[in-house]
Amino acid sequence: MSGEKTPDGAWQEKLIADARLRQNEREKGYRAQALKIYPSICARCGREFSGKKLRDLTVHHKDHNHENNPADGSNWELLCLYCHENEHSRNDVADAYENSSSPAPTKEEAPTSGFRPFAGLDTLLRKR
Repeated sequence: MSGEKTPDGAWQEKLIADARLRQNEREKGYRAQALKIYPSICARCGREFSGKKLRDLTVHHKDHNHENNPADGSNWELLCLYCHENEHSRNDVADAYENSSSPAPTKEEAPTSGFRPFAGLDTLLRKR
């Protein structure tokens, strides 16, 4: 490594300034805003997050529209990775039922298995 030059002070200052600029841009994003507004607790399971574990806390858009980011945070809630995944999978199932072409069958239309465990019970009881 004898051929490498050590960076001068101006290069280091520019690197630090760029890093601070990127950090400020990230903090303007909705995740940073949500983390400032809400406590670092999952809104579903109640687990607390801090330090390195804070990355496991995600911002969930209540209306599922990632473009709807009001400054007051009314469309956000903080969820852990597990609860966030559960929330989206539940909505996927609900959406699948909503998009089905036929309505849910009524009790009369519901398919039966054909097995009738009490078939003929009335005749057996009458014989006594």
